[in-house]
Amino acid sequence: MDESSLAKRAQQPVNLTKPVAEAEIRASDADRDRIAEILREALAVGRLDAEEHAERIDLVYRAKTMGELEPLVRDLPAEGGGPRQQPAAAYGDGTGAAPPDQTMVAIFSASTRKGRWRVPGRINAVAVFGSVEIDLTEGIFQQQQIQINVTAIFGSVEIRVPENVTLRSSGSGVLGAFEVETNESVEGDAPIVQVNGYAVLGSVEAKAKRGKWLRDLRDDLRGVRRAWQEQRRDERRAIHEQRRDGRRAWHEQRRDERRERHGRLHGGRWD
Repeated sequence: MDESSLAKRAQQPVNLTKPVAEAEIRASDADRDRIAEILREALAVGRLDAEEHAERIDLVYRAKTMGELEPLVRDLPAEGGGPRQQPAAAYGDGTGAAPPDQTMVAIFSASTRKGRWRVPGRINAVAVFGSVEIDLTEGIFQQQQIQINVTAIFGSVEIRVPENVTLRSSGSGVLGAFEVETNESVEGDAPIVQVNGYAVLGSVEAKAKRGKWLRDLRDDLRGVRRAWQEQRRDERRAIHEQRRDGRRAWHEQRRDERRERHGRLHGGRWD
């Protein structure tokens, strides 16, 4: 895999009328970071030298598809012989196991979940002559796919998500309102909140809360990019110093050889 092959692949037209093969799937920042982490491990244990690592890292962040990424680590087994572990996603703090599914029920009452909390992969909300409020704007997302199943019968369910989270829906209202303001995040690794269900003589409302951002996602992505840039700078500096030291050692060796030859010749004339 070299720069010319990457350039040729980028110039090839994309047929949007047929399914995309797995190798042709566009790579996200998280995919590139995953491959970069494998390369960093390989450098640390001596599977790659500094120059090989620098060359591959450069190709990682030039790659556009998964088919360009995977060959860069194909010859690098996981340490210990086991399968490689996927690094923590770019959202949430990545600590602890994902929380279990949660059910919220409001029958002639109210149920609310908000503040700083760990968002489970599935939330079931049932409102019968009551109200349910689900606020994810300060939630900790430890997985990308979040599904919220709602049932509102003579009741209401209100859902709020951060602006940089993808919000989708699949539901209907029967003599009621099922209103979801769908939103597609520009962040490739943003959590995806899918709202399903129905409202019978009730209401379901889901939308992004303006001014609220998932800080973990935004800050962690910036941190990953900053760390990668700093690492690239350190790697270039180390390679430069290695080459400089090698040239200096070569020149010193040549100088010593010249001095030795000059000394032998000079000694011969005096004798």
